[in-house]
Amino acid sequence: MFDNLTDRLSNSFKALQGKNKLSEANIKEAIREVRRALLEADVALDVIKVFLDQVQTKALGLKVSEGLTPHQAFVKLVEGELTEIIGGENKTLDLKTQPPAVVMVAGLQGAGKTTSIAKLARYLKERENKKVLVVSADVYRPAAIDQLEVLANQVEVDFFPSNINEKPEKIVASAKKHAQKQFHDVLLVDTAGRLHVDAEMMSEIKALQKKVNPVETLFVVDSMTGQDAAHTAKSFADALPLTGVILTKTDGDARGGAALSVRHITGKPIKFLGVGEKIDALEPFHPDRVVSRLLGMGDVLSLVEEISRKVDHKKAEKSAKKMAKGRFDLEDMRDQLLQMEQMGGMEALMDKMPGMGQIPQSVKNQAMGSVETKKMVAIINSMTPKERSHIKLIKGSRKNRIARGSGTSPQAVNKLLKQFEKMQKQMKKMGGSKMKKMMAKMAGMQGEEGGMPQGMPDLSKMKLPGMGGGNKFPF
Repeated sequence: MFDNLTDRLSNSFKALQGKNKLSEANIKEAIREVRRALLEADVALDVIKVFLDQVQTKALGLKVSEGLTPHQAFVKLVEGELTEIIGGENKTLDLKTQPPAVVMVAGLQGAGKTTSIAKLARYLKERENKKVLVVSADVYRPAAIDQLEVLANQVEVDFFPSNINEKPEKIVASAKKHAQKQFHDVLLVDTAGRLHVDAEMMSEIKALQKKVNPVETLFVVDSMTGQDAAHTAKSFADALPLTGVILTKTDGDARGGAALSVRHITGKPIKFLGVGEKIDALEPFHPDRVVSRLLGMGDVLSLVEEISRKVDHKKAEKSAKKMAKGRFDLEDMRDQLLQMEQMGGMEALMDKMPGMGQIPQSVKNQAMGSVETKKMVAIINSMTPKERSHIKLIKGSRKNRIARGSGTSPQAVNKLLKQFEKMQKQMKKMGGSKMKKMMAKMAGMQGEEGGMPQGMPDLSKMKLPGMGGGNKFPF
């Protein structure tokens, strides 16, 4: 996400590396590079001007705190100003009303509006414990009603049927009555999209908004359209009392112009990010965390939350106990690979880790690709239970059988076995008192609400290439 901007910003700060103090000359040089980075990211010009004016004014009078270098002090300043300009703090949905809380979702065709409603329904059901009903008021595109029904079944929330012969206002009024009778907490309304903003569309949405009186009116916008996304959102915000924005397709957006422009131009907060095609790929928008990732510092809080939410705690605890006894086998390795895939794959996790921005993308792809992970899982699945726990049994003929069964080659099987043997040796080195101490620490974290599950590594002790300060995570 926003990889190009991250790389450009990292290069911008190099002008201050090794400097003993901040001067007007080196600050101007750094700001000039930051400006170029933001222009290439397709950030709106007025946003760039406001942001850089604030940075320059504060940088010239900046006092470098004890323990920080001038370079670090400037990065900290940029981090604070970027966070402020994209929203300051996380803005959650305000659903404090007599149920059902009606949330109306608008947007142009192709922005991912209907899919975002399904993702939001899943989010509210699983993470906010809400009973959700969805309804489509898009009477111009019959496929939109069918699409929402299919997605509602997929995320296991209730769907209110509608048809193209009804008026949108009547559809939503009926859905609201049904939601009241069935004690739904939230009603999500999908509105008609258009290929572009026009007067007729605005008139219809205004009439629906007035009739429905939703507690939240969200606008879905495609981040890939850059600053155009911000200006489209502004057109909607001028016509409708928007309460927030859902920014979609951020996983494919290397520039980040929309994310940095929307809040300033519309005055409305970004509330969610669409971060992939999977139905669970929706994240609350935390400005400070996004900026941290932009500046190559990672997003540790989101990483911990994701691990805590998606990891199978029982399997992780079982693996940890086996590790402590030196009995870690290929079945445990497969379980860990599958859990990693459940969280979006190793690359998605590494994107949230500090220092990963300095590792070339080609290296990350080679080392952590989803295809490689699936290949490894296929190889392990092609083994017998006995082979998974006794790898010494896997000789020539067995390797050939496993390769055929997994659709790979004997060389790929050999590579996996070598990787596993290295892991086993590492586990044995960590055996005894070291492993017991680590498990005790993880057990302590397990006891804290929302803590990390047992069996997950102590991230504070991990090291990565290209990181300063002893190569350790700052937490």
